[in-house]
Amino acid sequence: YSTSLASITLPEGLTSIGYRAFQSCSGLTSVDLSGCTSLASIGEMAFSGCSGLTSISLPSSLTSLTSIGYDAFYGCSGLESITVEEGNPVYHSEGNCLIETESNTLVLGCKNSVIPSYITSIGYGAFQDCSGLTTVDLSQCASLTSIGMQAFDGCSGLTSISLPTSITSIGSNAFYGCRGLKEVIIDSEYVYTNAKSASACGSLFNNSSITTVKVLTSLDDGTNSYITTNFTKGPTEVIGGKSYTVYSKN
Repeated sequence: YSTSLASITLPEGLTSIGYRAFQSCSGLTSVDLSGCTSLASIGEMAFSGCSGLTSISLPSSLTSLTSIGYDAFYGCSGLESITVEEGNPVYHSEGNCLIETESNTLVLGCKNSVIPSYITSIGYGAFQDCSGLTTVDLSQCASLTSIGMQAFDGCSGLTSISLPTSITSIGSNAFYGCRGLKEVIIDSEYVYTNAKSASACGSLFNNSSITTVKVLTSLDDGTNSYITTNFTKGPTEVIGGKSYTVYSKN
C-alpha cells in the first residue's frame, strides 16, 4: 500500500512473488524483472491496484516463469503495453495481450489491446477494471468459445462489444460494472438464446445502459422473449458483409 515506491529491481535468485506483494502501490511505475532468471511464479493479486504501472515486460531470461496468479494485475488501470520477449516457454504477447501459448488463452489485456483472432478463451478477470477500454470486437475470433468470470468486470468505458458465432460459455459477472455499454452485436446462438439467463449472459444484458442490440438475422427467429419484449425491432443492417436485425431499447 505504499504510494511513494516508484520502482524496484528484484534480485536474481528470486523464485516467487507472493500473494499481494505489491498490492495498491499506486506510485509504482516500473518493475525490472530482467535479472530474475529463477522466477517461477507471480502470485495472486501481486500487483493489483498498481494504478501507476504503465507497462509490463517479461524478458527472455524468464524461461522459468510458468504461473501468473488470478488478479495479479487487477486494477492496473494505467496499463498501456504488455510484452513478452521470445524464449518464454509458457506465455507470449501479441497486440498488447498476454497469452498462454499452449491453450491460446488471453490471460491479461489492457486499454490498448488488439485481441488476436486465434484466441480460444478470455481468462478470469483478463480485462477487469480496465476503465480505458472502449470497444471490443471479437467477431473475427472464430475459435473463441469462452469468456471467463469477471473478464470485463468494471470496464466502465466500454461502449460496444461484438460476440462471435463460436461462443458457448460466458462466466458470471463477465460484464458486471460495464456502465457505459450501449451496443451489443450478437453472432452466437448461445448468447441469443441465453440473453437473460443469470447463469449464462445475465451480467451482459443486465446492463441497463444498453440501447441497441444487433442480432445476426439468421438467428432472429423471435424466440428470445427478453429481446423482443424490451427492445423494438427495426431495420436490418449489413456489417462486414453479414445481415443483422437491429433492436432499439423501448
